[in-house]
Amino acid sequence: MIEPIEQLISQLSHLPGIGAKTAQRLALHIVQQDAESVRELAVSIYQAKKSVTFCSVCGNMTDVAHPVCSVCTDARRDDSIICVVRDVRDVMAIERVHEYRGKYHVLGGTISPMNGRGPDDIAIAPLLKRLEKGNVKELLLATNPDIEGEATALYIAKLAKPYNVRVTRIAHGVPVGGDLEYTDDVTLARAIAGRRDLF
Repeated sequence: MIEPIEQLISQLSHLPGIGAKTAQRLALHIVQQDAESVRELAVSIYQAKKSVTFCSVCGNMTDVAHPVCSVCTDARRDDSIICVVRDVRDVMAIERVHEYRGKYHVLGGTISPMNGRGPDDIAIAPLLKRLEKGNVKELLLATNPDIEGEATALYIAKLAKPYNVRVTRIAHGVPVGGDLEYTDDVTLARAIAGRRDLF
């Protein structure tokens, strides 16, 4: 195989969920497209990377021209509820089911001592600063129902106790060991509707 194709396959195989065979199939598809289509794809990738940043309030994705995301600036959303998630993909999954009308807080990961990630490596401190303001009534912990997600949820629940907020956890209609981004809409909607108190 010629070097440019091998290099493209190598780059594509670094993407999450893309193995060697899928990378090869994508690479061959790309080189068989007309030059304008390939240019548009490359420009879209570059523009997305250049124009996307993270919300200064919650950590969700936003445009660099708007440092606060559309969820945080939406006056129709309930400021008194914060849904805590692992990453932006979980925000997208929850938004897809149209059941949740509060705000978010994106941790940027979960506590995982095995992977060298402690509480200081994720966005827990900014969450506590949001709780200090006193207008939050409920903290909905929506981390994945796996060992790391459960440990993170319990850790945050203990830290939130002095702030006198209701701490809830999404119901376990979401399968243990599953990821929110792959959960079907009905299951995710039921999990949010059936959330429970942790304390």
